[in-house]
Amino acid sequence: MKVVELQGIGPGPYCGMMLADMGAEIIRVDRSASAGKPANATDILARGRRSIAVDLKSPEGVETVLKLLEGADILIEGFRPGVTERLGLGPSICRKRNERLIYGRMTGWGQTGPLAQAAGHDINYISIAGALGAMGYADRPPAPPLNLVGDFGGGAMYLLSGVLAALIERNNSGQGQVIDAAMTDGTASLLSPFFGLMAMNLWTTNRSSNKLDGGAHYYGSYECSDGKYISIGSIEPQFYALLLEKCEITDDAFLAQQDQSGWPELRTKLEILFKTKTRDDWCTIMEGTDVCFAPVLDLKEASHHPHNEARATYVDFEGVTQPAPAPRFSRTQGEIKSPAALAGEHSEQVLRDWGFDETQIDNLKTAAAI
Repeated sequence: MKVVELQGIGPGPYCGMMLADMGAEIIRVDRSASAGKPANATDILARGRRSIAVDLKSPEGVETVLKLLEGADILIEGFRPGVTERLGLGPSICRKRNERLIYGRMTGWGQTGPLAQAAGHDINYISIAGALGAMGYADRPPAPPLNLVGDFGGGAMYLLSGVLAALIERNNSGQGQVIDAAMTDGTASLLSPFFGLMAMNLWTTNRSSNKLDGGAHYYGSYECSDGKYISIGSIEPQFYALLLEKCEITDDAFLAQQDQSGWPELRTKLEILFKTKTRDDWCTIMEGTDVCFAPVLDLKEASHHPHNEARATYVDFEGVTQPAPAPRFSRTQGEIKSPAALAGEHSEQVLRDWGFDETQIDNLKTAAAI
């Protein structure tokens, strides 16, 4: 599969990284002004693709991209709605050149709606979707979960699933289509199970009062005597019973696991208990058991955990520690093909490979279109 990715930030490049890891040929169209600037080998989201630097403000530059799209399967772009149309690279123009093209659009608010033209970031998108308001402790402002939920979960992964689904559908219709991947929509989709629980009166809108938001004493993180943390997820009765056994808890108050009125007091008791040992001590007691336990690791520690090492979850690629391609395939395992490219590093090579002749390339160079 051939993919043209218009240079962007965050979720668009992440989707491109996933496709590149899985074996697609990705050509990133960088801005011509970026050409010659040093490549950042630590830009993990930019790994695995070649770069062509194009002046999208020139007719020749736009025509160059359109010719590339004639041989492409997928386009990925992450501009505000209307920007690619103004550049002359909107869906209708591109699909006239290639009716099989799948046009993936990544935005925060979506292509339509009253907020479509407003600036925003992950924290804003997950706010109106309802996700941020459900996170954090009741006595503090909602805590942003990095930018994993909006940018990468509700954004990039929905763009990825959308373009892959469109590829499958194209096998039947022979036609491409436009994918409007909005982080607000994707984040709302991620909340589906909680809307189901709310409909069953098993979830409230009060933060830190539910089973999975830190309200329950048996599902959360706790500080240890060394200032490090552990996580407990002993939801099922048999796992909860094992938690009590491993912690040597004989207090009858803990037997009322699902009595929400007692959760705050039981959480306080567990906070005191877990501070009596170090994180490593608790790992020795509970890691690998059915308690549903894990140490809370920071980003530097995670790559050295024995389980992650055994599965090579993190790899060292050209001196940069980074997550390995995921998921895993039995026959066609993904791989990191290259680090981030210098902007415009492959301009002439890409054009040759995609059918441009030497005269065309020379003319584009003369016009400063590439």
